[in-house]
Amino acid sequence: MPTEKLTSPSFPPARRHLLQWMAQTALFAAAPAWAARSANSDSALWPQDSRVPGGVARLSLGPASARPLVTAAEAEVLVVGDMIEWTALVGIPLASTPGEQSIGVKADGRLRTMSYTVHDKQYVEQRLKVSPKTVDLSAEDNARYEREAAHLKTVMATFTEPQPSGSLHMRVPVPGRRSSSFGLRRVFNGQSRNPHSGMDIAAPTGTPVPAPLPGKVIDVGDYFFNGGTVWLDHGGGLLTMYCHLSQVDCKPGDQLQTGDAFCKVGATGRVTGPHLHWSVMLNRAMVDPALFI
Repeated sequence: MPTEKLTSPSFPPARRHLLQWMAQTALFAAAPAWAARSANSDSALWPQDSRVPGGVARLSLGPASARPLVTAAEAEVLVVGDMIEWTALVGIPLASTPGEQSIGVKADGRLRTMSYTVHDKQYVEQRLKVSPKTVDLSAEDNARYEREAAHLKTVMATFTEPQPSGSLHMRVPVPGRRSSSFGLRRVFNGQSRNPHSGMDIAAPTGTPVPAPLPGKVIDVGDYFFNGGTVWLDHGGGLLTMYCHLSQVDCKPGDQLQTGDAFCKVGATGRVTGPHLHWSVMLNRAMVDPALFI
């Protein structure tokens, strides 16, 4: 059976040059759209953008040949993405005043400042009855609290490499009723105290708690207010804390994978009943865990 040799069509030189120019133009025009699709798909993996006290600001940094160095109030900030588009995930402290805030950005050898606006948010009040000795501290208990606070300050300053990649979405650690939400203005026995810095989930004592992301155990302790406590470091200043535990099945230095059980729900420390207190921290700021769910 005879075969036919396929050849490229022959065009006059002027037309051939025109076709080459059109192909190159189409290729370059498509690049920004591809980059935008990549950035948009990546953003679905990150916490929600909520620019309020206790929230997270997702700030686009644009392209750079390497991960930019970003700081907020002298704390290093988690940066995600790739050289097409980097994004800073800035934790906003609960005590922040609404208005303009700024971050410092160093990328490709250049320094600049970026501003963003923090909006007001009114958190509701919660009144609780607890043991009087956990509100009006004795001299001995106050000294213990001060020692613990100094230690935890160093824990909360943890920032390690490599920074996390992939999804930062977390599952709620245990099933149960959310008994207390983030940011509540708390009143214990009629006395105002610091706002609630995490999410409380009512669950039976002994309920296993799994790791929400890969991480390293950086602190285990029995604290005056928090009771049995574990801190996990997920890299890049993203930390999680678990309090009021009845049992701890890990030690500092242990590496955990998503889903690994490492502790159990309890009712230790200042509590009204068994539950898990779960906190999330970015650049030393406690932020709303619900933004990561």
